Amino acid sequence: MASILDEYEDSQNTRQGAQQHGRLSSANIGITHSGFVNVRLEEEKPIFNKQRIDFTPPEKINHLAVCSNQLCMSLGKDTLLRIDLAKPDQPNQIELGRKDESKVHKLFLDPTGSHLLISLSTSECLYLNRNTQKVRSLSRWRGHLIESVGWNKLLGSETNTGPILVGTSQGIIFEAEISATEGSLFNTNPDQYFRQVHSLEEDGKPAPVCCLEVERGLENKYFIIATTRKRLFQFVGKVAEGSEQQGFSSIFSQNQDLLPSFQEFPANMGYSEITFYTSKLRTSPKAFAWMMGNGVLYGQLDYVRPDSLLSDVQVWEYTADIDLSINKPISIVLTQFHFLLLLHDRVKAICTLNGQVVYEDVFPDKFGTLKKMIKDPVGGLVWIYTERAVFRYHVQREARDVWQMYMSMNKFDLAKEYCRDRPECMDMVLAKEAEHCFQNKRYLESAKCYALTQNYFEEIALKFIEAKQEEALKEFLLKKLNNLKQSERTQITLLVTWLAELYLNRLGQLESDGNSIIFQETREEFRHFLSNPKHKECLFN
Repeated sequence: MASILDEYEDSQNTRQGAQQHGRLSSANIGITHSGFVNVRLEEEKPIFNKQRIDFTPPEKINHLAVCSNQLCMSLGKDTLLRIDLAKPDQPNQIELGRKDESKVHKLFLDPTGSHLLISLSTSECLYLNRNTQKVRSLSRWRGHLIESVGWNKLLGSETNTGPILVGTSQGIIFEAEISATEGSLFNTNPDQYFRQVHSLEEDGKPAPVCCLEVERGLENKYFIIATTRKRLFQFVGKVAEGSEQQGFSSIFSQNQDLLPSFQEFPANMGYSEITFYTSKLRTSPKAFAWMMGNGVLYGQLDYVRPDSLLSDVQVWEYTADIDLSINKPISIVLTQFHFLLLLHDRVKAICTLNGQVVYEDVFPDKFGTLKKMIKDPVGGLVWIYTERAVFRYHVQREARDVWQMYMSMNKFDLAKEYCRDRPECMDMVLAKEAEHCFQNKRYLESAKCYALTQNYFEEIALKFIEAKQEEALKEFLLKKLNNLKQSERTQITLLVTWLAELYLNRLGQLESDGNSIIFQETREEFRHFLSNPKHKECLFN
């Protein structure tokens, strides 16, 4: 047997003269040797690529919102700048016309990029539609400091928001609707209605509604997520088909008899922020990340579960350099495999597969303190701004190294999924899977994987010979034989001869043991092997 092994290896070396295969003793057998040369043909671009926008604001930037390539920013005390990113050289500047001491508290831009809500520090709210220059006051909203908006992705259009949810600093959730049209003679207000549907508390007291999200599942089931500083609430309910225009009050009323489902964490940093990831092929988010006092709670969204939207949740605790007393995280953004945390002077990227910090970008002091980070849910770009500068991150080829992480977690099917077009990576995954199966005494599975790799034939054959796994060795040789081309006659002849020897040895052993059933099965298998034209030709020659 050893002589056949040597001959086969020699023929392989002749065929692959460019690959200088060294001989290894059985003590050096491993999976690290591959027929692929591990070189990078070109410099790989970073996954997170930062670019500073060529823009010098005439006044300090207070707030920025971006969606569907529409960017809006609040400058100074009274100026609003709108930029269509498809035509960045045509900015549109609007004066809010406020003579009092009010300041812009927050900006909210809907998914279509058409409806802009401007929350003021004086508990007022203004509205501006993309197609007009006229800023309109929402009279029904007066007296409430708006902290969050849950947009209606199903019914929202360029002229109408559809029913939306609005959260205030006093823990009240309102339902509202805004129309950009002038309305009738008796109703010229853009706000169609504004009614309370629920209120949230922490420790028996009203708590600011930090974030609101509305998602539609299967069979007209709706999921509403609302967060306060320490709590994440879920409201689940059905809306009768055809009655979506009537809003979400029925969902909250369905939950009135039961306390709403919520998760609570002890630490309070004064605010929290939730972010979602939606793939380009889907309309609903598939994952979430919630930044709060104790860390980041992240996981998947499962729309099939009856009572909860969240699944596979885990908490990433802040690293030692994030001290909530002096260096709180400011914002969070979620991508396919990472969440990005914004601190006062840097951005950290944490991989959601293993919780490791994989990227850190420190900003120079000359730009000032980082104020906020936002992601355009439609365009996918990540935006960061200070009072004097705007930056943009392109996230590209994010799945590039994911195969390695799945491989290290022994999730080989997922690892192979993410390196289908990279044969050198696929080879490493198959070799690791083969070794994993071998270590766990799943020898046949190991043989099938090894046969697909470029690992040295000699090493693998010796592994199975030393482990006295003749069946696995036979499986490995058969797979290797099937992968050979018709022109590779020397290698085919050697493998057919070796396999014939293994079959004959096995048949002789079974006959002496008196195991007639397995003997008959093996003999049929051997006959089938010999009847193959490729094998028959070798034996005749």
